[in-house]
Amino acid sequence: MTDLVPVRRALLSVSDKHGLATLAEGLAARGVELVSTGGTAAKLRELGHEVRDVSELTGFPEMMDGRVKTLHPKVHGGLLAVRDEAEHAAAAAEHGIGFIDLVVVNLYPFERTVAGGADRDTVIENIDIGGPSMVRSAAKNHRYVAIVTDPEDYRAVLDELDANDGMTSLALRKRLAARAFARTAAYDSAIASWFAFADQGETMPETLPVALTKASELRYGENPHQSAALYLPQASGVAGVAGARQVQGKELSYNNLNDADAALELVSEFRDGRPACVIVKHANPCGVAEAATIAEAYAAAFRCDSVSAFGGIVAVNRPLDGVTAQAITDIFTEVVIAPDADEDALTVFAAKKNLRLLLTGDLPDPRRPGLMLKSIAGGMLVQSRDNGIVLPADLRVVTRRQPTEAELADCRFAWTVAKHVKSNAIVYARDGATAGIGAGQMNRRDSARIAAAKAREAAETFGWPEPRTVGSAVASDAFFPFADGLLAAVEAGATAVIQPGGSIRDDEVIAAADEAGLAMIFTGMRHFRH
Repeated sequence: MTDLVPVRRALLSVSDKHGLATLAEGLAARGVELVSTGGTAAKLRELGHEVRDVSELTGFPEMMDGRVKTLHPKVHGGLLAVRDEAEHAAAAAEHGIGFIDLVVVNLYPFERTVAGGADRDTVIENIDIGGPSMVRSAAKNHRYVAIVTDPEDYRAVLDELDANDGMTSLALRKRLAARAFARTAAYDSAIASWFAFADQGETMPETLPVALTKASELRYGENPHQSAALYLPQASGVAGVAGARQVQGKELSYNNLNDADAALELVSEFRDGRPACVIVKHANPCGVAEAATIAEAYAAAFRCDSVSAFGGIVAVNRPLDGVTAQAITDIFTEVVIAPDADEDALTVFAAKKNLRLLLTGDLPDPRRPGLMLKSIAGGMLVQSRDNGIVLPADLRVVTRRQPTEAELADCRFAWTVAKHVKSNAIVYARDGATAGIGAGQMNRRDSARIAAAKAREAAETFGWPEPRTVGSAVASDAFFPFADGLLAAVEAGATAVIQPGGSIRDDEVIAAADEAGLAMIFTGMRHFRH
């Protein structure tokens, strides 16, 4: 197989002119013939280079507003010819087809056009046809042709030409071909996604196109023996952990990112409410609170489970101040995430070199649509995001006793938190703060008891006369299949309950609530989280 191939002719057609001047200067200095189209040719002439128009190469004019210019045998023959194949060489000679050794193409900015909110006609016009065709032809024939689709690779091409007396190596051409096919795959994926979701309004299309670009390698996955990386969609527009600015601290790990995302998603539920703070450990909240200030919210969240808060992730829904930053740094904290931070807060955090501080600029909309993907053996599970909400009109009191206004507020707060706790989830809340959280148990009764035990421990730690579950509201992410989970909440001192309802034993559970004097609300919506 051919290894080194001289570059005598290059075809350049780029929408992104970044780096073009340097590339063109380097190619021209090496005596490479430059062939180009439309705006790229004009730019090259403006830079002082001799350029041969594609229409001169093909003997056929560009037409239809530039839609038809490179889709021609003299272009694709020059790209696809197997040069040491006699039949190919004879066909090229017979039809006057010259070989093209280097192709530099970046495609019409379809993704950027969509992200900019363009109208449908403009979006359609930004679907590149000739560009991807040239990219694929050149990439397929990488045995002879080098294909460049990213300006970041211009320097590598010029360096190789310098090192190899004007020739490219097979190793470089293979690497560039791989990048080229990935680019066209991502491009087609963006187009297919736009047609399916934005244009046709589908929710679960027959084919689900997914294209992600690696943003960074991570040290390892959930465990040191697992590899991991962070990938980003082509266009997101969603404020979040993936696009946050890391102000300081060690490199983020897979678990850091996963836990920070869990914390940010939950605190974003309170984006339009009072100052709120969430503390997360192993993707589960261990303390959540609203208060008059961020500092007060952090203190209340911390007191819910101060043991689990050690080494946790803290997220807030307001810019951080110095007082809150000082409180957060009183114990070891892995990651802090916020929309912003003032100079006092930045100064406090700077003294903790290992603490990672992430600033998002905004909070994601918890009601936004989207898909969630989970791999299983031999396939992929796909579902829409759990962006369901329960409005006040959806709540149904099923017990004889109506909840008080304070109980209703605590029920709604506990319900919001329970949505973000691994099932089976039980959340006790009082006065806008969690009192105890039970997560991930195989039955609901155990979750209720674990949450109550955490509340008793907090009372002992902080010298309270009784656990804060006394007089609390309790939320369950799914219905109580038996009365035992409810009775465990009664034992903990809860006076109000919010749950989806829908069990075949609802009557039994309602009767137990009535007997205990509880107020109980059905939401009609569950929030399993696995």
